[in-house]
Formats: sequence, C-alpha cells, structure tokens
Amino acid sequence: MKSNFSEIIKGETLTLVDFYADWCGPCKTLAPILKETKSSLGDKVKIVKIDVDKNQPLAAQYQVRGVPTLMLFKDGQQLWRQSGVVPKAELVRIIESHS
Repeated sequence: MKSNFSEIIKGETLTLVDFYADWCGPCKTLAPILKETKSSLGDKVKIVKIDVDKNQPLAAQYQVRGVPTLMLFKDGQQLWRQSGVVPKAELVRIIESHS
C-alpha cells in the first residue's frame, strides 16, 4: 500500500485521505459526509479511505493517533489535517480554499 499511497497523493488533483477503522463510531458518521462532499465537488477532489488496522505502517508514518483523521494532499504535500468528524460545509470550504 505504501508505494501505491505515494502515487495516489502525488497528483495535482487534491486528495482527501480518510484514515479510519471499521470499529470506529465517528468514522461511520463521517462516511456519508465524505460521499456528499465528493458529490458536491466532483473532480476537484479524490477521496481515499485507508483502514489503519490493515495499513499500520502507513498510519504510523503519518502519525495517525486517532481515527478518523483526515488529511488533504496535493502534489505529495500535506496541506491540511484534522482528527474527528468534520461537517460537510467545512470540508467543502477547506478543499475549495486549496483548489
């Protein structure tokens, strides 16, 4: 996953990464918010979900201590990061401010 991940975040399209876990309640709350955000923004953003239990080295590399943790990347650079559930309106605003 790791080599693939650097390919995913390297592009010039904004990439929102959701570090989540299946057992995490707030992650389940966030899932439909991410879907709505994607449908609002379309091709402006790619949304990638990373299961921290299946990708522990990657989660450790990015120092993910709690889930959900959202990170926004462009050209391989991390532009923004926040842990916890983020409301759709705020997510859209953050993504658009970087696009």
